[in-house]
Amino acid sequence: MKEMTYSEAIRLAMTEEMRKDENIFIIGEDIGIYGGTFGVTKGMIDEFGEERIKDAPISEAAIVGAAAGAAVTGMRPIVELPFLDFITIGMDALVNQAAKMRYMFGGNEKVPMVVRLPGGSGTGAAAQHSQNLEAWFCHVPGLKVVAPSTPNDAKGLLKSSIRDDNPVVFIESKLLYNTTGMVEEDPEFTIPLGKADIKLEGSDISLITYGRMLKKALIVAKELAKENIYIEVIDLRTLAPLDKDTIIQSVKKTGRAIIVHEAVKTGGFGGEIVATIAESDAFDFLKAPIIRIAGVDIPIPHNKELEKAAVPSEKDIKAGIYRLLNK
Repeated sequence: MKEMTYSEAIRLAMTEEMRKDENIFIIGEDIGIYGGTFGVTKGMIDEFGEERIKDAPISEAAIVGAAAGAAVTGMRPIVELPFLDFITIGMDALVNQAAKMRYMFGGNEKVPMVVRLPGGSGTGAAAQHSQNLEAWFCHVPGLKVVAPSTPNDAKGLLKSSIRDDNPVVFIESKLLYNTTGMVEEDPEFTIPLGKADIKLEGSDISLITYGRMLKKALIVAKELAKENIYIEVIDLRTLAPLDKDTIIQSVKKTGRAIIVHEAVKTGGFGGEIVATIAESDAFDFLKAPIIRIAGVDIPIPHNKELEKAAVPSEKDIKAGIYRLLNK
């Protein structure tokens, strides 16, 4: 294994897969010489050239549409958009075409495309460049939705996403790009989609999260261990398909559940996790109500302090845990 950033791990995954399969190409805005808005594709044009690192016009509808068309005809495109928010312009091609074609043609057509979306707040980019819209994609049958939290998971999950024959929405938290971790160098290393990971085992509460909230959850869990409160931290990694079994078995063990995500609470993916627990036999093991800790139901402000207050903090997570334990 080698230490690298989240961004480098994503670049390595794409590079390894493109070396193996000439049908893979990347299309997006300023991804060539410029290297992408967050530098993820930096230097890739030198190895793969303009035919496979395609700088497209500023038209997300055209980019996602071209990718969907290319996927159906045998290519394996990777879309990179500058910000997750911009997928709103390409939603028709993604939701009404790519997500449905395999089903509509009885499985005779494949749509192997990955749409990489840098999401989340924390950069001062304000309301139109800081959203977390994963719940939208999870609501659409035919789409797979991935949200890795660590560099190693980012590499392994992206390789699996590229190899998948269905459209995958791959959400990358912008604040994770410069975080570091040990990453498998084996070109054949993959992590299967639909499998959560228990990042920390515990017995008192199941804390279920994904994306950049994982780091905050682990910090809180390690602090509370000093108070003899043992939190089990589950990193979902893939939201669709969802690893319901890991969630249910954990809640049956601990008897308490808290869900943490950056996206706004109303209509957020946390509600689906609550329903998963409530509709299973884990419900009978609950010792307290399920709690959601999520973003405030407002557009993300530009002001730094307001922006910080709009998403869950370590203090918020700790308060939720104390509430569950009646402390």
